[in-house]
Amino acid sequence: MLLSIQGISKTYKNGKVRALDNLSLELTPGVYGLLGPNGAGKSTLMNIITDSIQPDCGQVLYNGVEISKLGKEFRAVLGYMPQNQRLYDSFTAARFLLYVAALKGIPKKLAKQRVEEMLELVNLRDCAHKKLGGFSGGMKQRILIAQALLNDPEVLILDEPTAGLDPKERVRIRNFISRIALEKIVILATHVVSDIEYIAREVLLIDKGHLIMRGTPAEILEKMEGRVWQLHITPQQLPDIQQKYIITNILGEKDGFLAVKVVAEEKPEMYSCTPALATLEDVYLSLFEEEKDGDLYAPVPV
Repeated sequence: MLLSIQGISKTYKNGKVRALDNLSLELTPGVYGLLGPNGAGKSTLMNIITDSIQPDCGQVLYNGVEISKLGKEFRAVLGYMPQNQRLYDSFTAARFLLYVAALKGIPKKLAKQRVEEMLELVNLRDCAHKKLGGFSGGMKQRILIAQALLNDPEVLILDEPTAGLDPKERVRIRNFISRIALEKIVILATHVVSDIEYIAREVLLIDKGHLIMRGTPAEILEKMEGRVWQLHITPQQLPDIQQKYIITNILGEKDGFLAVKVVAEEKPEMYSCTPALATLEDVYLSLFEEEKDGDLYAPVPV
């Protein structure tokens, strides 16, 4: 099972806006966390993989065959959960999933079985006959995940799958994604960095249409060694810290001081500080809040 993205480029507005620029990737079964700021090219990449839009150049191959040539064969093994919650409010949850199953060409008998399984999976079995118009944002998010899984896809693309979910449901969905990814290629685009820190086989960081970093979470965090610090400062010192460093967390302490986590190339000698453990959130903020220079932006060997 191999999804190969070869030299993909895409521009908009008569070539003035370059969403993707000669992007190449090879993906095998596992979870791939797709991270990047708004406008980085994530949505364009997902739309090209789902064959919703065509690239200006380059191609996407599945098991060695271009997806545009595979057509229905590729769509039969593809699952896609969009970020935008466009649902039929007058449909019940069960009716909506049966409708999607029909669009995907799933036989009627199998469709009923799959709908029951998916409703159980996303913890909505008791709401099977309730109309989607009365669902909360988180419940709608779970229905979108369920429809993406109806055909037991080999390639699963999830755009912000845990948005709107409470912590318990987020962990439940995250654990499920991790479990099924042994036999699927899962691309998970999210701004909730913690959603992928413990389940991603690899993290893909893109910006302005370029892949700027790729590696396992451990490989990427290794690049932050010696660059993350915990400062113990007074509130009056905070403005100066904000001018000098990238701040990733601020915590008020009982003694009136602040524990401030920062990213810095060298130890901030002027302040009381200790080394701190880096997280993917520190990496994300460092990459997308400072000028792109230095070794941090070199590709991670894999």
